Amino acid sequence: MTKVAALSPQKILIIRMLSDSDVVAIGLPALRFFKQKFPEAEIHFLSFGQAAGVLKLAEPETDVKVLEYWPDDFFQAMEAFLGLAEDIIGETYSQIVNLDTAFMPCFLARFLQDAGEPVGGNYLSISIQTLLDKVKDQSLQADYVNVPATYMLSSFFTMSRWFSNWTVGDYLPEGGYPEFYLKQCCGFGSITMDNRIDMNIQPGARNETKKATVALCLSQSDDGYIYPYSKELALALQEAGCKVWFDRDSNFELSGLLRKLANSDLVVCKASAFKWYADAVACPTLLISGTANPKILMPDFATDTTAPCPLHSGQVLTQNERLQARCLCEKPAVLADNIVSILQALNGAAEDE
Repeated sequence: MTKVAALSPQKILIIRMLSDSDVVAIGLPALRFFKQKFPEAEIHFLSFGQAAGVLKLAEPETDVKVLEYWPDDFFQAMEAFLGLAEDIIGETYSQIVNLDTAFMPCFLARFLQDAGEPVGGNYLSISIQTLLDKVKDQSLQADYVNVPATYMLSSFFTMSRWFSNWTVGDYLPEGGYPEFYLKQCCGFGSITMDNRIDMNIQPGARNETKKATVALCLSQSDDGYIYPYSKELALALQEAGCKVWFDRDSNFELSGLLRKLANSDLVVCKASAFKWYADAVACPTLLISGTANPKILMPDFATDTTAPCPLHSGQVLTQNERLQARCLCEKPAVLADNIVSILQALNGAAEDE
């Protein structure tokens, strides 16, 4: 049992300050876990930027605190987080839990810890005074700031698993990385990975009288390059009788995007935020894997992984190499056929329910 699980605090602050999709995948299940574990407690959540919108949609009664501006400059960021620390200390929390792994949130947690606040989770391995001394005498190494294995300690007994090559182990969580992190690293073994966001509508109905709606959310990619044949894929799907929309053509706020996804029958994406958005509204996902390991995201469907495409992954090629290079991206016609087969299977499964 971790330090956090052993306590029964009355006022809790949860810290997770990454992207809004990360809050969907990790922050939201964690928040609901704490609300279930401590039903009488007042629970606050500290996040960054647009991530607050996710929490307000999913858990509107939660007190969400936001760092609006996270400076790129290291010293300005320290000042911003020190100011944030002063506000947190003024709240007199009975428990503060840092679920973040980035340097600045760990810096914040260590400052609060050094100030006598009841902090659990991840924090810097050296005191704030030692850090400031290293900055002053210019002995602070870049690796200490940039490599989590050097700067991060944790009160979670099993956080060392975070540094392992967990996708090749015996345990492969159904929920991919978020479930691995919360259950295996943070030790929240009884957590329900509940990241649902209720948009007050039913997911797209699948029947023969309605065109299946496919969301091509291909404007983002965590492996470094965008799928190059999205227009050709859309045309092939339209010829097969599907309705298609592109995420990049929309100007939706997050709530509008989620509503659109909830009304779709399938999301096609590369490894990106859209997988977690689709999960939140129960829309099935087809991952165009590229070089990304699908075990990290655990989508409903996935193409095989490939080596980086020499033509589209940004590799610098000579003219002769470019002439001889072969595209490794999924062919749109083949991909469209697979998507139609998936939609037929999903429709059949829906009819059997």
